[in-house]
Amino acid sequence: MSSLDQKLLRGLWQLKAQVLAIALVIASGTALLIMALTTIEALEETTTAYYERTRFADVFARAKRAPEYLGRDIAEMPGVRLAETRIVDGALLDMPGYSEPVVAQLISLPEHGPQLLNALVIRSGRLVDPNRPDEVVVSEPFADAHGLKPGDTFDAILRGNKRRLQVVGTALSPEFVYAIAPGGLMPDDERFGVLWMGRDALAAAFDLQSAFNSVTVSLLPGADPRDVIRRLDSLLAPFGGIGAYGRADQTSNWFLQSEIAQQKNMSKIMPTIFLAVAAFLTNMVMARLIETERREIGLLKAFGYGNLAIGWHYAKMVLAIGALGILIGSILGAWLGHWNTELYTQFYRFPFLLYRPSPDGFVIAGAISLAAALAGSLFAVRRAVRLPPAEAMLPPSPPIYRRSWASRTALAGALDEPSRMILRRIIRWPARAFLASLGLAMSISVLIMALQWVDAIDSLVETVFERGQHQDASVAFSDLQPIDTVRGFENLPGVLAAEPYRYVSTRIGHGHLVERQGIIGVPQGAILSPVFDNERGRIEVPPDGLVLSRKLAELLEVETGDTVAIEMLEGRQHRVNLPVAQIFDTYIGTPAYMDMAALNRLAGDGRVVSGLHIRVDAPSRAALLTRLKDIPNVAAVLFRQAAIDTFYKTMGETIFIFIGFFVAFSLTLSVGVTYNSIRIALSERARELATLRVLGFSRWEISYILLGEVGILTWISIPLGGVIGFSLAWYMTSAFETELYRVPLVLHDATYGKAALIALAAALTCAAIVRRRLDRLDLIAVLKTRE
Repeated sequence: MSSLDQKLLRGLWQLKAQVLAIALVIASGTALLIMALTTIEALEETTTAYYERTRFADVFARAKRAPEYLGRDIAEMPGVRLAETRIVDGALLDMPGYSEPVVAQLISLPEHGPQLLNALVIRSGRLVDPNRPDEVVVSEPFADAHGLKPGDTFDAILRGNKRRLQVVGTALSPEFVYAIAPGGLMPDDERFGVLWMGRDALAAAFDLQSAFNSVTVSLLPGADPRDVIRRLDSLLAPFGGIGAYGRADQTSNWFLQSEIAQQKNMSKIMPTIFLAVAAFLTNMVMARLIETERREIGLLKAFGYGNLAIGWHYAKMVLAIGALGILIGSILGAWLGHWNTELYTQFYRFPFLLYRPSPDGFVIAGAISLAAALAGSLFAVRRAVRLPPAEAMLPPSPPIYRRSWASRTALAGALDEPSRMILRRIIRWPARAFLASLGLAMSISVLIMALQWVDAIDSLVETVFERGQHQDASVAFSDLQPIDTVRGFENLPGVLAAEPYRYVSTRIGHGHLVERQGIIGVPQGAILSPVFDNERGRIEVPPDGLVLSRKLAELLEVETGDTVAIEMLEGRQHRVNLPVAQIFDTYIGTPAYMDMAALNRLAGDGRVVSGLHIRVDAPSRAALLTRLKDIPNVAAVLFRQAAIDTFYKTMGETIFIFIGFFVAFSLTLSVGVTYNSIRIALSERARELATLRVLGFSRWEISYILLGEVGILTWISIPLGGVIGFSLAWYMTSAFETELYRVPLVLHDATYGKAALIALAAALTCAAIVRRRLDRLDLIAVLKTRE
């Protein structure tokens, strides 16, 4: 081992605490990056393998009633590899021990032979027997939520007829990796389930003998989905087709791909913050270390070591620190990646999990981390290399002390001598003080950014579900019902008010941009579920024209007054042009609204409704639930409070874990910056502090001189961290904006306070550790050397 390498090992050992602090910050950034990259890789690999093994379809289409022979024409279309017709409809379930009606989606299974597309993965039991029409296979999450197993029975209401169904198996399907009820936002396995029955049984229940109302299609390699969708729409149009769509727009897959996209955003944002601070810390430590080793550098050059050898010596120190951080971060990141991927499987239901992280993620994370550390030390190492031997052998020029304007103020006169020492040091090295405060501010900003999500979720729920909605439940019909249905529901027990709505599936186009989006018709003066703007509150729908959410307007690139093309995908499938009357802000989805009477006129269906919003008298709720289970044509019942509870439950399980991650990592950041700042200050001022002890200053006084500076810099970092934290929160909410939801930028005062208190606690802990070292300071040894 060369002399320089021996010096390197001695230096690393002497700085072991500071080396570990920097390595942990590097490890945090590395772990976050590896966690994100391996999670993305696992989700993509698992999704691809699952879709391939189960032959997940590429195109989906629905119709009212299409003759079975049309399936052959669909299979023979250019670009189509396989086509499978089926029956899909809704039902209400009366589950034992559960008072609320449960929404179910029923899907037919082939009477003969296996499924060609979207094959089930049987988890327990078996498939249905074609000769037993009351047998069903249920989705595994629904079975788990209700404790169902093969052999159990429950009642179902199919088009007004109650039937007793028997569970013969549980399964998972690629169509329902993320299973949400129609109109829902989050999976609710207690209130929504998927059931698979024999084709003949469903055909008899829904009067679809020798017919189908759903078809799925897989494409040949290289086929254009848009061309197939266009041809499929043309074939199904005479039979009540409601618009084909590709895999990208299939609900479950859309949610899954959106989550993967958010993970990719995370992999760019958070590791960057930690690695930037790691670069700052490395620069701070190396700059101070090189300053204290001026004489050693001069001696090395005098003995013949060249600039390259000395530069490589200090670069190897940085590489050693970075390698330690990468090692810790790789182990932690691999574990977090596996844990994070398993966490996703609670919401995205796969029959298997492929977590086989390739070396690529670790290599990328390691290379970026090392590059950040080396970049941070570049200027310090460059300064060491350029230091002339004669100049290096001399001690650094002492600073020029002179009476500043601050020392003449009344405040300076009121301060004691130790306090003036602290202020003089900060004022005379403002850049150094600012950089130390900036490092601490970054840890506070990460805390603020993480804690902000709690404020944002509370604000979102309050705005959307409490201020914007006043119904207790929403009832959806399986078929359009006459407007007089409202009066009938108002007479049900416990119903205080009923308000209709109309929903029409459409494609909305502007220029070359087209979005598949339903239009919701609301009556004039709607109260229970009006159009609600986040800032302006309730909006009255104009008698003509569309009211678009701002996100939909951005996707279509339209403004108020522009005209959009509407292609109705149901009824008479009219094509009309409508003006955009208003644009409003909402946090959920991309809705489009219209006056219900005007929408009915355009659709040409008469005065009909798709469903109702109702207010319920709490004491009569049980009686109403019983009646709802027996009403024909009721396809779904969604309760507002259940939606709120599910939203909090789902978001809570992920958001609080997310917050926990970043609180831990930001504490690492805070400790790394604070501890290094104090230890470097002690290294630089050890001789000065020892001299003060000899002159009669107490231990508490020299501790105050050393730690008081860090305390002031910590207080300065709090407002600075607040500003940076607000900026980070704004950036994160912008980066995580999707078509499903937008997170509001809300930061309560308590959030700033919590972040500041956590950072102060970390600073106090580091100060206590260094103070113990200060108490054990060997005065004689310190006074004999510069260090």
